[in-house]
Amino acid sequence: VQLQASGGGLVQAGGSLRLSCAASGIIFSINDVRWHRQAPGKERERVAAITRSGIRNYADSVKGRFTISRDNAENTAYLQMSNLKPEDTAVYYCNLFSGFGDYWGKGTQVTVSS
Repeated sequence: VQLQASGGGLVQAGGSLRLSCAASGIIFSINDVRWHRQAPGKERERVAAITRSGIRNYADSVKGRFTISRDNAENTAYLQMSNLKPEDTAVYYCNLFSGFGDYWGKGTQVTVSS
């Protein structure tokens, strides 16, 4: 199983980024997808999740600014991030979870400058 997160980068406050998580070696559609982030010196935080049936939920810190989605045909999940704030700076990780396993990819760095 491989998960490849991409789309991170440096953006000014108020800007937008879209992260992608491409999965291979796994039946993507049966998995819940979660995006997490970890900033230096802080605990890892789950920011968004989408179940295999499409139910979404978000951390309070990102509600109204981030949107999680999935494309089962492309084995890819996305995290659209808008109105970014400096406190969103972190390494973002995607995670697939089902009764068959819990899989993590390498993270992608998001840096938001003020």
